[in-house]
Amino acid sequence: MHKKIKWTVLSLVILILGGTIGFYSWKGETKSYSPEDTVNFKQAGLKIEVFYNRPYRKGRELFGNLVPYGEVWRTGANEATTISFNKDIMVDGSLLKSGKYTLWTIPNKDSWKVIFNDKMYAWGIELTTEKAAREASFDALTLETPVTENKELVEQFTISFKEQQGLINMKLAWGKTLISIPIKEVS
Repeated sequence: MHKKIKWTVLSLVILILGGTIGFYSWKGETKSYSPEDTVNFKQAGLKIEVFYNRPYRKGRELFGNLVPYGEVWRTGANEATTISFNKDIMVDGSLLKSGKYTLWTIPNKDSWKVIFNDKMYAWGIELTTEKAAREASFDALTLETPVTENKELVEQFTISFKEQQGLINMKLAWGKTLISIPIKEVS
């Protein structure tokens, strides 16, 4: 009886260890194709932090093909993109409370919907359906912003910030597509 318990425990330990190693190996493999990055913006007392994964274009047709029009996109790869603010802000004129959100988009040819969602998700897609994991009931703010053509071809998906005349523009660029999301600290 004692040997049976010993072998059962040993088998469970090996199974758990093998599963853990397999998971981290798979996760590391996906990260090599779309490495993670963190972008920080600081202005006076306002701090913004974006964590996302940056896929490469690799000659692919991006929006309308790889990322379908009219469907929710995790706005990057791998985990859901997160954005946090330490103060209340105005996003394109709408109030967004300080906190941490997941960032989702619905790309279309001429404009994108940008969605700030209250829920944190383990991964950006449902692994069984390969559809975005976002639950609309947790949406804190949705806005629509026009698409502009980027002057240069951006090979790797990029989120950046640019301050212009007291307004902070969060820019999302990939391929020849560029959108800008205006942000302003609440006074």
